[in-house]
Amino acid sequence: MSLVEINGAETKGWDVERAVRERYSAASKERVPALCCPVNYEKQYLEVLPQELIDRDYGCGDPSKYVHEGETVLDLGSGGGKICYIAAQIVGPRGRVLGVDMNDDMLELARKYQGEISQRIGWNNVEFFKGKIQDLALDHDRFAAHLKSHPISDTETWMQAQQFADKLRTDEPMIASDSVDVVLSNCVLNLVDPVAREQLFAEIHRVLRRGGRAVISDIVCDEVVPEHLKNNPELWSGCISGAFVEHEFLREFESAGFHGVEIVVRQETPWATIEGIEFRSITVRAFKGKEGPCMDHHQAVIYRGPWKSVTDDDGHVLRRGVRTAVCEKTFNIYTAQPYADEVIAVPPHHPVASNAARSYDCRRNAIRDPRETKGVDFDVTRLPEAHCCAPEGDCC
Repeated sequence: MSLVEINGAETKGWDVERAVRERYSAASKERVPALCCPVNYEKQYLEVLPQELIDRDYGCGDPSKYVHEGETVLDLGSGGGKICYIAAQIVGPRGRVLGVDMNDDMLELARKYQGEISQRIGWNNVEFFKGKIQDLALDHDRFAAHLKSHPISDTETWMQAQQFADKLRTDEPMIASDSVDVVLSNCVLNLVDPVAREQLFAEIHRVLRRGGRAVISDIVCDEVVPEHLKNNPELWSGCISGAFVEHEFLREFESAGFHGVEIVVRQETPWATIEGIEFRSITVRAFKGKEGPCMDHHQAVIYRGPWKSVTDDDGHVLRRGVRTAVCEKTFNIYTAQPYADEVIAVPPHHPVASNAARSYDCRRNAIRDPRETKGVDFDVTRLPEAHCCAPEGDCC
């Protein structure tokens, strides 16, 4: 697309959702190469997929690489279902895969081959829902069925419809809170209207279980996209005008309450460059689990290095080689992904019972005295055995 074509397509007052819906409805019927970045998926998972699903895939990364056996997976903007069917093979028969999309044509394509793919892999663990990814509680198929028998004809019936939608969200949510191990998305978040993005990240956080994670591949830019490009429906639906500024994309996860936010893949060469602004694909992983009180169980962690010190998302400062006091919640976070390899865990010699633990302020960034972990009455003397330094010794 040339700059002349870009400027020629500029318009005002257009509808983001409509532009995206029309572009992807067309893309479900005929391949549109401009909608995707080259992605190398693991060949073994593609062998069971019909060629039509492979051809109609419009992604910019492969977040399915971060899925594990037995997990419940949610794919936001699942499109033709390619990532869902890859994840279905990885999680196995004990796992479950949910796909959410708002485009009827894409949902039809995804469901078209479900029986065939299930027979090929030996199990059927995929389910597709119609809904907005920024409103994962409302099942639009169920809501549409209600509207068919209760049509809106005036303000009163419109209000009744909204009340029914709220009831569905509360009593029978499409995706329940704390029900998913990993949320995936492949080049879709940038298509959401900016006014709904805070709600979008809040929804991702809501549906994840404690300790769960989001793995999102999306298009980001290195500069703010100017208004005349944002007002271009062609560029917006093409995953360009709605791109997040790279550092702001990471901050969205942090603001929603995630921890351990990291870039796991970053495209080196820009996918597109417009007016000097570079657009590229990145894959971000972020974890849920910071909620809850801080209780002191006499635990500490030692940051291994190589940095002199690091600061986490909550302002805890870890200094290289120093026994940093942490509460039980933070201790459990640091001893799991993605921090476990970065710290040395220092548990107490005698576990502190929950009913004996006291409230703790981690923000003090205090040093844990060795006597707190060993116990003030610790008075052991133990010298190395005579054979310790012998060739067969195991003291060191």
